Amino acid sequence: MNSQKLNNSEVRAEQAANKKHEAIKLGLDVHADSIVVVRILDHSAPQPAQRFTWGKFREWIKTQLTLSHAVHSCYEAGPFGYGLHRELVALGVKNVIIQPVCLDERHTGVNHDSSDAKELAQRLDRYVAGNTHALATVRVPTPEQEQKRTESRQREQLRREVQRVASQGRGLLLSQGHREKGRWWEARHWSELQTRVPEWLVNRLEVFRRVLATLTSELECATKALEQTAPALRPKGLGGLTYAVVDREVGSWDRFENRRQVGSYTGLCGGVSASGNSRHLLPITKHGNVRLRTALIELAWRLVMWQPDCKLVKKWWPVVGNVKASKAARKKAIVAMARQMAVDLWRWRTGRAKPEDLGWTMVGA
Repeated sequence: MNSQKLNNSEVRAEQAANKKHEAIKLGLDVHADSIVVVRILDHSAPQPAQRFTWGKFREWIKTQLTLSHAVHSCYEAGPFGYGLHRELVALGVKNVIIQPVCLDERHTGVNHDSSDAKELAQRLDRYVAGNTHALATVRVPTPEQEQKRTESRQREQLRREVQRVASQGRGLLLSQGHREKGRWWEARHWSELQTRVPEWLVNRLEVFRRVLATLTSELECATKALEQTAPALRPKGLGGLTYAVVDREVGSWDRFENRRQVGSYTGLCGGVSASGNSRHLLPITKHGNVRLRTALIELAWRLVMWQPDCKLVKKWWPVVGNVKASKAARKKAIVAMARQMAVDLWRWRTGRAKPEDLGWTMVGA
């Protein structure tokens, strides 16, 4: 009798060991030298956090795939890019990258790696169960799209670096009583400046000039390279650089199903605060791609100058072309034009509309 009970318990233990879970959910808090993981088995409570090195984590994640029919994971977007995501997906893990958020919603003042991983796992549990609002996921570009986007973003970094170093030179001049504007380091301006400042100051500014010479050279090369990727046929006012930046930040115009998704991605939609019978319109959400938003605002201003017969410009001309209109009113009109221009570009690039339908004047034909 005792032998039979022992055999039954061994059988149950073996069955439990061989039983696969329906789903394993993993909240990942990723760092440069380690990954903190909180695991949820099926619908159970979160398990205690575990810390792995990257090598140990790769071994451990393969084990999880043998324990469950599906393994889900998530981590916040950040400096680690999409390499970990692509590695997990290649192994068979259903991973999502989410927007960085405050994971201490109750503001308890207790916020560390383990608590972050636990909160991510709990939100992922709700997300897998069907609550798609539990996580704000980030679209992962293809490697080719990411490489192209890096080109335009590196060019923007070079531009900002030129501004930063040039500002340092102007600051040094101002500290000695010399107020200079514009590109003080260029040959024409520099030759005149040398006659007005002490020799020791010239020597210090030469350090900045050498750095600026390299940066401006690289910036010009990056700008030309981007401009050459733009097609010859494009709307007047949409320069090659702006075209390349917009195209790379969007990645693929086919990703949008309707105009609302396009407007939301730009962050140029107005916010709203409503409760009961109270309703207040708020400024634009600025939720989305800031680089795309900046390029579209600049494009809208150029359309006013170069596309006077465009339907979009005609619609808003009573505001942007009215000298009596306030500065705030013109800015609001430009924001509306930028949002609509994003929609028009989407319609054009996806074949939903032709340039003549939008009233565009095309160049490069």
